[in-house]
Amino acid sequence: MANKQIEKMIQGLNILVVDDNAYMRRLTRLMLTNLGAKSVLEAADGLAALEAIRTCDPDVMLLDWDMPVLNGIEVLRIVRSPGVFPRPNLPVIMLTTRAQRAYVHEALRAGANEFLLKPTSPKALCDRLTSIVFKPRPMVKLGNYYVPEPRRMSAPREAAAAG
Repeated sequence: MANKQIEKMIQGLNILVVDDNAYMRRLTRLMLTNLGAKSVLEAADGLAALEAIRTCDPDVMLLDWDMPVLNGIEVLRIVRSPGVFPRPNLPVIMLTTRAQRAYVHEALRAGANEFLLKPTSPKALCDRLTSIVFKPRPMVKLGNYYVPEPRRMSAPREAAAAG
């Protein structure tokens, strides 16, 4: 995909950065603006994030895991509540220091579209934003969870149905 096309796509996004660490919010904002983002909103905790989603209608949320009041997983579970929360399909990138596989699985099970480790690189951030915007996965109900359709479900299931 052409860099100009990606830059134009990122310029048009309204991005919400949720992290209790002011330095990390500043760093993430700087990366996003260097990638071309014009509209970057910030929230310092989970309650502020929910309020920002309701009032500012972001296109994408970058969400930290470890925060006071409501942590990232709790925020994600609230957001992924169709019929209860106004934006259950909001694309979410979990941006965290929690690297263990169990945390990655928990974040994806709770409905994160993508998972990035802190500190991240501008390229990794750009790649995740691009995948969310240009290759969005439909949201599906899996058990008690409302999540982006797992990548593994798409192709093999169709192939199995055809054969």
